[in-house]
Parts: sequence; structure tokens; C-alpha cells
Amino acid sequence: MYLLEVSHTAHRQIRRLPAQTQERVNSVITRLAENPRPPGAKKLTARDGYRVRVGDYRILYQVDDGVKVVIIYRVMSRGDAYRA
Repeated sequence: MYLLEVSHTAHRQIRRLPAQTQERVNSVITRLAENPRPPGAKKLTARDGYRVRVGDYRILYQVDDGVKVVIIYRVMSRGDAYRA
């Protein structure tokens, strides 16, 4: 079981989503504690970390296996998620 850390930025981005999307995103984030690399998760190439899809949104996160922590640092629409 991994500890979940949601950055302030990601938390703010989640709050701005529609209610139904918030529920879906929160459900996926909760499941990341059990399996930080679920089927469908992709390793990012341009930066460290992984991404998982939730409809038209992407959850970007890093996994630290040494201390068993999943750090969610971005939740954005598909088009905006990969911009610096």
C-alpha cells in the first residue's frame, strides 16, 4: 500500500473540475495507493513519472518505490496536461 500525496496545484485543479469528473478522478487516485502502475498507465517520456487517463483528463504522478509514496502533481485536460 502506497501513501498518496496530492500537490497543492493538483488539488486546486481537481476542485475546478465538474462534480462527476471529480468523483471519477478521486476514485482513480484512491486506487493508485493500491497499484501505482495500473493497466493503462503510461510512463512519461518528456519528464519523470506516469500518467493515467480519466476520460478527457490526465492524472500525472510520480512513484517513489523506496518510501512507497505516489505524488500526484497535475490533473488537467488532455490538451493542457503535457505543456510546461
